[in-house]
Amino acid sequence: MKALLGVWIATLALAAGWIGWDALQGGRPSIGGPFTLVDQDGRTVTSDSLKGKPTLIYFGFTYCPDVCPTSLLLMETAIEKLGPDAAKKVNLVFITVDPERDTPALLKGYVPNFGPTFIGLTGTPQQVADVARAFRVYYQKVPGKDGGPYLMDHSSIVYLLDRNGRFVTHFTHEAKADAISAAVGRLL
Repeated sequence: MKALLGVWIATLALAAGWIGWDALQGGRPSIGGPFTLVDQDGRTVTSDSLKGKPTLIYFGFTYCPDVCPTSLLLMETAIEKLGPDAAKKVNLVFITVDPERDTPALLKGYVPNFGPTFIGLTGTPQQVADVARAFRVYYQKVPGKDGGPYLMDHSSIVYLLDRNGRFVTHFTHEAKADAISAAVGRLL
């Protein structure tokens, strides 16, 4: 478990450094891009269909034991701080990095645990790989202990996009809800 934690911390540091390096080199890093996935109700969702509202996106998987649920709750808490109607004005999006297990039906039972407006997205392994690459998300299947189910090692970053789907900033899992809330509030 310590080895897995070490790999995860190194991955997070690498992702944060990559984003920071790009920002220093030319202003805004190139993060995000067009995608087509399927939501928890089996409907096609594209990057364009999320335009019109600020969007918080998190990449994870439903079998994640700790970081994913914590990050999704952080997103919901940040939006709640903006008032009772804020959830209708912001897209809260969870994109799986485990499309083999995370079907629309599984997402339909999972994402409402974090708020009624959450959108859970999945797709083919190639579609997920493409959107993860566009957002510079690292993920890799890790064998389970003692023959148990596999886990997914992945970066843990919440991305904030503006109403036009452009990258604004990112937050690590250590971010405070107040910081996310303030950043989203500036876009409303």
